Amino acid sequence: MDIFQAIILGIVQGITEWLPVSSSGHLVIMKNIFNLDQPLIFDIMLHIGSLIVVLSFFRKEILELMTGLINWEKEKLKIILMIIIATIPIAIAGYFFQSWIESVFNDLRTVGFSLLFTALILFLSKYPSKKNKELSIGKAFVIGLFQAIAILPGVSRSGSTISFGMMLGIKKEDAARFSFLIFIPAILGALILHINDINYDANITPMIIGTLFSAVIGYFSLKLLMNLIKKNKFSWFSAYCLVLGLIVLAITYS
Repeated sequence: MDIFQAIILGIVQGITEWLPVSSSGHLVIMKNIFNLDQPLIFDIMLHIGSLIVVLSFFRKEILELMTGLINWEKEKLKIILMIIIATIPIAIAGYFFQSWIESVFNDLRTVGFSLLFTALILFLSKYPSKKNKELSIGKAFVIGLFQAIAILPGVSRSGSTISFGMMLGIKKEDAARFSFLIFIPAILGALILHINDINYDANITPMIIGTLFSAVIGYFSLKLLMNLIKKNKFSWFSAYCLVLGLIVLAITYS
């Protein structure tokens, strides 16, 4: 992998990690276009970049949770418990279904159908529950189930978790905030799961540059997404996922 390819993949990751269009699906498409064999260490570095973005963007909320944990504040402890509950499904899926997930991960047909699924749930986000409800342990677990489904390339993690949070009656800003807070333990778990599979002999310079591009662009992409959610424009991405999914399927079946 050269520097140009690493930068392109970093830019794609930075934009699509946060916007509800599936970063994994786009990376699979890009790898097929450029005929890339992306090293695992680069994938991990990109996710570290994404982790830095979310830790930076939600630093206030994270600090409040840490302070609440230290001071044993009931409200903050409940949020931490819900984050743990929401992480259980993806932990189970990642551990027990890792081989199957890897077998379909680079399959363009899987990406195509998954993008259509993402388009559907983004469209449904236009019709959130009219009853404003508080986030609960049960709702946290349901949101966690859809985070687990988003392991499949083409299923947007942010799209599925935020959309179903809104459909469960959670306020859109709260659904988005919770979606990105549960991203933290999920990505940490993925890093731990793959740490022993890394080949440290790969040329790391292009990967560092690609990761920097991913992190910088990712911060502004996340900021853009939060603004779009506030303006009720989250479902706009449904049409994009629909068109891209149909194009991918048309190519794979032609």
